[in-house]
Amino acid sequence: MSRGGQEKEQNGPERRCIATGELRDPALMIRFVVGPEGQAVPDVRNKLPGRGIWVSADKDALEKAIKTKAFSRSAKEQVSVPEGLFEQTDKLLARRLVDLISLARKAGQAVTGYEKVKSLLENERATLLVQASDGSERGKSKLHSPPGKDVFIGCLTSQELGLAFGRESVIHGALTAGGLSRQIKAEGIRLKGVRGHSGGKKSRPKGKDDA
Repeated sequence: MSRGGQEKEQNGPERRCIATGELRDPALMIRFVVGPEGQAVPDVRNKLPGRGIWVSADKDALEKAIKTKAFSRSAKEQVSVPEGLFEQTDKLLARRLVDLISLARKAGQAVTGYEKVKSLLENERATLLVQASDGSERGKSKLHSPPGKDVFIGCLTSQELGLAFGRESVIHGALTAGGLSRQIKAEGIRLKGVRGHSGGKKSRPKGKDDA
């Protein structure tokens, strides 16, 4: 297999998960490549050179691929699995989502703060509701997602969401229609799949009110 040449993927938009064997939309999967030292490398932006090795963006599938020899079988060569590959993949997915929300904020397409988010939802201008996984459930329950499918992102911690908005900690956020909302929704689905329903186990900073 050439690690630096052009990709030669199967025809059609779907990719086969090396852990489950299922054909899936690549938007719901994570691409890996074989690095220069023969190790599995997550490519969350789908831009690294080499033949793609695809895993469903699902916690069980990713753990299965890491624990078995799925990468080597797919690549038809020995591929090493670095220690902490799951955590590395999780971190890269989270960073990708945070960066996109940050870009939306700078473009005027994202707001934070309970009252601002509430106003955006009540005026039916919000397309996505984003809430920290470690925020108060009572406080979060007062806001309802806009109508539609996959319009809620709840897999980022308050600290991660804070990074997106340039603050130490953020609980509530919302996005308006714009060029980035579709990408953010897609990345939210992938991160949720890897993390499950929670967004990690980082504790909410003490003494911090809902941002």
